[in-house]
Amino acid sequence: MRSPRMRSGPRVIEVRRQGKEDARCPLLPNGQPLMICITVTPESRTLGKVDILNAASKGDIVELCLDRLIKEPDIKDLLAVTRKPVIVSCRRKQDGGQWDGSEEERLLLLRQAIVAGPAYVELDLDIARKVPRFGKTQRVISFTRLDRPESDLDSIIEEARAVQADVLKFTWPTPTIDDAWPLLKAVSASTRGTLPIVGLGLGRGDLTFSLLSLKYGSPWLYAALENGMEAYPGQPTVFELEEIYHLREINRSTAFIAVTGFGDSQPGIVRAFNTAFQSQGVNARCLPLYPGDVGRLSKMLDALKIRAILASGGYAKHLMPLAEDIDPRDKDSGSVDLLLHKGSGWQGVNFLWKAGVQTLGDAVKNTGHGLGQRSILVLGNGGTAAAMAYGLAQFKGLVSICGPNDKEAQAAAGKLGCRFIPFQNLYDTLFDVVVIADPALKVGTAHGNVNAALLRENQIVLDVSDPPRVHPLAEEARLRKCQMVDSSHLFRDRFAAQYRAIVGKELPEDALEKAIASAV
Repeated sequence: MRSPRMRSGPRVIEVRRQGKEDARCPLLPNGQPLMICITVTPESRTLGKVDILNAASKGDIVELCLDRLIKEPDIKDLLAVTRKPVIVSCRRKQDGGQWDGSEEERLLLLRQAIVAGPAYVELDLDIARKVPRFGKTQRVISFTRLDRPESDLDSIIEEARAVQADVLKFTWPTPTIDDAWPLLKAVSASTRGTLPIVGLGLGRGDLTFSLLSLKYGSPWLYAALENGMEAYPGQPTVFELEEIYHLREINRSTAFIAVTGFGDSQPGIVRAFNTAFQSQGVNARCLPLYPGDVGRLSKMLDALKIRAILASGGYAKHLMPLAEDIDPRDKDSGSVDLLLHKGSGWQGVNFLWKAGVQTLGDAVKNTGHGLGQRSILVLGNGGTAAAMAYGLAQFKGLVSICGPNDKEAQAAAGKLGCRFIPFQNLYDTLFDVVVIADPALKVGTAHGNVNAALLRENQIVLDVSDPPRVHPLAEEARLRKCQMVDSSHLFRDRFAAQYRAIVGKELPEDALEKAIASAV
């Protein structure tokens, strides 16, 4: 057999307190405990044993992928490493695997795997008839699409039953909640039928699906042992699920808070909120969410019983149409960073521009010149830049907007009554204050980048691009001896205000400090 080769203020949402019963292994709607299946993709038999042993210590099931092994495996020897259930798989490249042998060799390897007696073997739907049932090994029948979600699920479910499926597994890309929705519906429907269904969303949407598994009754969810050992790019690690999201403490009463955007700081933001929820015994968790069509989103959120959304970056503007009730000042800012569901619909609030303006106002208070006497540049495109420009314009100072996308910057300036500066003219005007308001800004001399020569000694610089992360342009400003405004106060004020709005109470100081530290 040829061996495979490796290719290198608002209304508070209703949340519940956690009690002792919540510390148990959570139960699915069908009464079964949630199980985490850790995927290992070894390249050698020796290291494969180590991976299996480590995975077994962290998870409830181990998926052993054979398609990356360089030499022919002794499957029985590998299975002997653990007494926990093992799923043996060998995926083709067309299904996201690394197998480069012939199809005949792969089928032979799968038949040999079944004889070795694993708890499960994964078989593609199109080859399942060629691999007969043997012994007590259960059959996970897999249907995979790497290009788009599948729409004709009913016929696939019937085909899977016809080839004696014990479990049906769907895999397809889930870049947004729209793409994950059919997968969630399929898993939910399985709790009312006789065929359990598991799902694997390709990309970061898989984390969203994994955290929702408790609500939908999937018999297990997939995770990687650690970074670099993912079966697919974006697959969450068991550390991420347990240490950041405290998955084992989630139950059917847990309220999910959707988190969108936030760029590179999203894991820190999520950890901060989850740390705070846990410290006060609030039965809530953050749920990373990647919205698609806003017109469809409201019904999905209602079905998922999500009553709060934290938004940042482009989503702060993208989700604004969802808000049916919004303060006129926040509406004029053009974006919202918190949406709360009231009885009659969604209420939108923007805490970022309020915290940003307050932080900048405090910084210049003792300089002899207030914000209304300053020449201020808001640098960047997107909702954050527009919101900051709106807030600063209320002081009647000279506020200018400039970003790599001239058309977007000009539209924002016209709407807010600010001055528009074409990006090519950025270096022709002097400013007292520079507000870095876009995480997508790049520093450099290439076209579309911001040259750090813009910054001058003693300029006041505030970075609101992705708090509490520091933008490279802010690092340049520090080196050039600009007067840096401490944006940690901005993050602190915004975090405390959002938490107060969601939970309805003040966050204790020690919990706030721990939450802020975990987000940096």
